[in-house]
Amino acid sequence: MWLRMMRRGMPTWIWRLAMVLVLLCCIVSLLYMLACTPKVEDGQPILPRVSGTTGKDNFQVLLEEREEQHHNYITSLKRQIAQLKEELQERSEQLKAAQDRYGDSLGANIDRSSPEKTQASLLKYLHSQVDKAEVYSAVRLPTEYSVIPFESFTLQKVYQLEMGLTRHPEEKPVRKDKRDELVEAIEVALEFLNTPGDEGATNQRMHAAADFVEGIYRTEKDKGTLYELTFKGDQAHEFKRLVLFRPFGPIMKVKKAKVDTSNMLINIIVPLAKRADKFRQFMHNFREVCIRLDGRVHLTVVYFGTEQMTEVKSILEYISREANYRNYTFILLKEDFSRGKGLDVGARAWKGSNVLLFFCDVDIYFTAEFLNTCRLNAQPGKKVFYPVLFSQYNPTIIYGHHDSIPPIEQQLVIKKDSGFWRDFGFGMTCQYRSDFINIGGFDLDIKGWGGEDVHLYRKYLHSDLVVIRTPVRGLFHLWHEKRCVDELTPEQYRMCMQSKAMNEASHAQLGMLVFRHEIEAHLRKQRHKTSVKKT
Repeated sequence: MWLRMMRRGMPTWIWRLAMVLVLLCCIVSLLYMLACTPKVEDGQPILPRVSGTTGKDNFQVLLEEREEQHHNYITSLKRQIAQLKEELQERSEQLKAAQDRYGDSLGANIDRSSPEKTQASLLKYLHSQVDKAEVYSAVRLPTEYSVIPFESFTLQKVYQLEMGLTRHPEEKPVRKDKRDELVEAIEVALEFLNTPGDEGATNQRMHAAADFVEGIYRTEKDKGTLYELTFKGDQAHEFKRLVLFRPFGPIMKVKKAKVDTSNMLINIIVPLAKRADKFRQFMHNFREVCIRLDGRVHLTVVYFGTEQMTEVKSILEYISREANYRNYTFILLKEDFSRGKGLDVGARAWKGSNVLLFFCDVDIYFTAEFLNTCRLNAQPGKKVFYPVLFSQYNPTIIYGHHDSIPPIEQQLVIKKDSGFWRDFGFGMTCQYRSDFINIGGFDLDIKGWGGEDVHLYRKYLHSDLVVIRTPVRGLFHLWHEKRCVDELTPEQYRMCMQSKAMNEASHAQLGMLVFRHEIEAHLRKQRHKTSVKKT
């Protein structure tokens, strides 16, 4: 009734204005509530549901979620910090053990109370290596053979004394470690040259690799490597000389392992065609070394063709009866000889568990010590062994007349005049059958002599397996006359002739043969002078 009375007393326009004001207030209030509502994660309702919690409860839930997230993050950081502390403690103990072990080398009074003092001690040791080396002053040497020669190099070539049979007196550095070593030395020298001196000169010329003239370097195995590098100077006939030294640190123990070879069987695979006399000599050594001394060897003979096959089989059967030896396999291939094919067939013919293979030729002599070296340097899935054998020179040239040639066992001495390290050959190798199969075996398209072993060797170099390459004292290549047939490809024929030339005698011995007429004439003159004096 009161409302009806007000409506009667008010003009119509006043009533309408009041209603508009009330409506505006409601809209403003609604907008204010929307603006003051806090943001929440995507997918969450902005306003609480009718059946949900109140606005205050919603804020509480959000705060608890954020607090839990921060708590989890802090816990994760604490865990990572604890792991880092454990690793740091372990490394510190390793460093302390190394310092304790090499205390005499690093200085008896090292203060290990802080990392800074430990680093200073290490730097002191490295500087002592420079002082010990022949850098600042000369070292007195007993004889001319005690000198450690330098090798010289430019940006493109290295000039070296120790060549072996495959390296050249002048060559590009093929080995990556040697190439990287020399490049690093030049880069360090350039950085040193282009760094302003104490006088703070800012107008000095910037040197580049093109300014490098030449360098010499040598390595003292117990001290380090000395480099002396020459660069073009700022004026004509002016040069800049830098001396660098890469010191060696103390020896550190890396790994300790026990290797049990008692059950490591070796499968020796020999490809053969004819050459029954050489096979008889091979089996004589095989009986003494593999059957009587070692006793952990299987022999696989892969024979090509039928000529002399009966004689070869009879030799094998005789040794089997005489030594009570049955651990061998004879495989006949009625086709032309291919060394790679024979070794590949012999390796794949093995039906037992993973076995260590030794690819061997009939003119190879080995000792029981070599068999253990073979076992120790090959590891399935990790290492293959490529020994450098000692190749015997022609005994007729070494010992002269046939009557003075001693037995084989006495000929096999490692001396400069009796043979050479056959560092261009890769045919004798020890590797596990699994690695040989996984790498793809030999290239069976290669026929005749040479090439297949190098191809296999390169495949291992391109793989993840470590290739152990080293000269060994118990593996010999017996001299035999080498014939290079016309059927070989030009590349194979060149390799065969190169091998034949190196196989005869040393440089000095071949020189004596070339000048033998001059030598004989000189000896006749000397005998004549002696006889004249006596008369």
